[in-house]
Amino acid sequence: MSSTLAAAPAGAVANPRSRVILASLIGTTIEFYDFYVYATAAVLVFPHLFFPAGNDTAALLASFAIFGAAMVARPLGAIFFGHLGDRSGRKVTLVGALLTMGIATFLIGVLPTFHQAGWLAPALLVVMRLAQGFALGGEWSGAALVATENAPPGKRAVFGTFPQLGAPLGFILANGLFLIIAALMPSEDPSRPSDAFLNWGWRIPFLFSIVMVAIGLWVRLNLVESAAFEKTVKSGKVRKLPLASVFRTHGRELVLGTFYMLATYVLFYLMTTFSLSYGRAAVAAKLPGLGYDYTTFVLMMIIGVVFFGIFTMLSGPWADRWGRRRTLIAVTLGIIAFGLVWVPMLAAGPVGVMAWLILGFSLMGMTFGPMGALLPELFPANVRYTGSGIAYNVSSILGAAVAPFIAVALWSYGAGSPFWVGVYLSSMAVLTLIALLLGHETRDVDIDA
Repeated sequence: MSSTLAAAPAGAVANPRSRVILASLIGTTIEFYDFYVYATAAVLVFPHLFFPAGNDTAALLASFAIFGAAMVARPLGAIFFGHLGDRSGRKVTLVGALLTMGIATFLIGVLPTFHQAGWLAPALLVVMRLAQGFALGGEWSGAALVATENAPPGKRAVFGTFPQLGAPLGFILANGLFLIIAALMPSEDPSRPSDAFLNWGWRIPFLFSIVMVAIGLWVRLNLVESAAFEKTVKSGKVRKLPLASVFRTHGRELVLGTFYMLATYVLFYLMTTFSLSYGRAAVAAKLPGLGYDYTTFVLMMIIGVVFFGIFTMLSGPWADRWGRRRTLIAVTLGIIAFGLVWVPMLAAGPVGVMAWLILGFSLMGMTFGPMGALLPELFPANVRYTGSGIAYNVSSILGAAVAPFIAVALWSYGAGSPFWVGVYLSSMAVLTLIALLLGHETRDVDIDA
């Protein structure tokens, strides 16, 4: 088998397959690592350090609100980086997105706390979080395009799973590092990190991101442009305003792509951010949960995320064989059913909780994996960065931005029962199912058109 891709036009230099895989995987791994570092700190650290003391639930909700603020910035990042990506190329845009995310994450690690700077502390946290969201708005679609536009014939969904693998890998790296730090700085109170952890230990994962960014930049600077973009340039079809073009000619695809991702986003953030809050909350608390200590529950989550990665990889061959639409319809039906069985699964003790995590993360892999090929395939090459990025990131507002906040409200409404949270997940999956039924199969589209 050749080590380079045959898709490049005559005389062009192709990206080696290993470089395509590494460039699409390492960038999203770093981006999701940065996002998960914040998500974990939003539960463990920020309610204690960046808001006034006295109301733990209010502080947690405020922390989640800042977490969700990044989702609002993501469509803006998709528009900005999408414009650059469709006008100037994928490579330079991906480098810019990675730098923006890395600098913002590093700066969070040196922010003053509420005790040190008052309300300036959460204000600065909001600014850095908006920068993270802005960067991720341009990262995912660029990584997906690098993978799919350089994929060999019949393997686009397989190659499209490599940027998707950044999510489980980023989760394991971020939470694994937090676990190591927490183990080195143990707390006598399982519901609260140790003083050393709160004083300075939590900053280490944020500061460490700068090392990962340097590696990612080195890989991406060695990429060459895809054949699809080069063909667009040579044919004179680069759009002056890709945003206007995609809304004018592909509005239906934008709407469908947004709702394709809705169930994925809601499931994603319920299984990562909300579950960490619910799993650690004391059984006898005002807002009761499962009562696990931090280390135990995160280790259980990491086991579940391993299945996330496995089923992300499996979903690519399935989507190439059976089609994106058929695969996702079956998975979405599974998500609907999963949301309706939360109470009996979580009431079944440690075995039930572990099964709940494994099943939820497995479904996450199966729904997230095919999106790396499906969303880019909805749009032609000259507006593909903008179109896929907007669909992916507008869905983040409808799903991810509000999911942790709604989940906490429904958790409180149910007096500690997760029943209504599961119903919320099923309801959002129904909307995704409707979009899939209204859409069409994209497996055989010409990616260079």
